[in-house]
Amino acid sequence: MGLNSPPQESHAVPAPEKQEENVTWLVTEFVLVGFSNLPDLRTALFGLFFLTYLVTLSGNITIITIIQVDRTLHTPMYSFLAVLSLSETSYTLVTIPNMLAHLLMESQAISVPGCRAQMFFFLGLGCSHCFLLTLMGYDRYVAICHPLRYLVIMRPTVCFCLGALVFCSGFSVASIETSMIFSSPFCGSDRVEHFFCDIAPVLKLSCSESAGKALAIFFLSVLVVLVSFLLILLSYAFIVAAIVRLPSAAGRRQAFSTCAAHLTVVTVHFGCASVIYLRPESGGGPAQDRLLAVFYTVVTPLLNPVVYTLRNKEVRVALRRTLARSRGIFK
Repeated sequence: MGLNSPPQESHAVPAPEKQEENVTWLVTEFVLVGFSNLPDLRTALFGLFFLTYLVTLSGNITIITIIQVDRTLHTPMYSFLAVLSLSETSYTLVTIPNMLAHLLMESQAISVPGCRAQMFFFLGLGCSHCFLLTLMGYDRYVAICHPLRYLVIMRPTVCFCLGALVFCSGFSVASIETSMIFSSPFCGSDRVEHFFCDIAPVLKLSCSESAGKALAIFFLSVLVVLVSFLLILLSYAFIVAAIVRLPSAAGRRQAFSTCAAHLTVVTVHFGCASVIYLRPESGGGPAQDRLLAVFYTVVTPLLNPVVYTLRNKEVRVALRRTLARSRGIFK
């Protein structure tokens, strides 16, 4: 009947829906725009990002190795630092190798399942990072405010359970956010205005109304970032109160020095997270968002091992001891 009356079919109501479905099924992969608008700089950017990535990997692997081989660092504080370095390494593996490959290749395509997996691991590790920094703040609170009970409170089984809770919570949040974003098909443009699959640029391509999803994801981001940050502030409020009561200036200085590196990393991490995710919609254009993303995916992971190496006396001493021991072995 439809074949005998083509004019009626062209005016039927379901036609736009079928047309939209056809467009939707065509979006089987995304195109990551990345730095394709800077063709003359792609080789230079590859060299710069690759060098930075190697330094980041080397720094984090060095920290993990030192903590593993030096028995003086077998404490909860440095165990959490090793986990942080491992998490940082995994975090960079999710985005940077793919970005480097796309800087050299003509094709910028990524499949929808690949995009979903990248977003899931990126968000899971990012959220876990927030919770892990909160746990490290709690560790410093126990060490300074309850030093005599520190090894009892932060015994290995407790540390393991708290660490497992950190990553389970982080990946649970990531699972919720990723499921919300990929719950409906994508239609229209397949161009992701980013160099990896981040929340905002992918959500813009959704066929369904994304305002409600954006609001829910924004609320989850507020919970993760602000609640974690407020708990860290609460820990440090008790820490400062305890440090002020110490009788000697040397004791106060030593107590604060154990927190300096953690405070620096917290400031950088939560500052970047607030700028990127604590806003319902992007405040700038795609180019500005990509520049900010380069900072928190490439530069920030480089700062963490540098900060913990330069600002932590015990790590510096352990590094020199390990290097001296290794030189003695190879003589």
